[in-house]
Amino acid sequence: MKKHFKHLLLVLVALAMLVIAGCEEKGPMETAGENVDDAVEDAGDAVDDAVNR
Repeated sequence: MKKHFKHLLLVLVALAMLVIAGCEEKGPMETAGENVDDAVEDAGDAVDDAVNR
């Protein structure tokens, strides 16, 4: 029984490491979302500048 528990624990640790490693890279949707956020922030800054003139 102990042997099965050790194998299961090893598999779970390996899967956790793979999940963590996979989350470090940005996907195309995350990059696109960041670009949209930047564009909205730039537009807001432009509106503030126009109002303050």
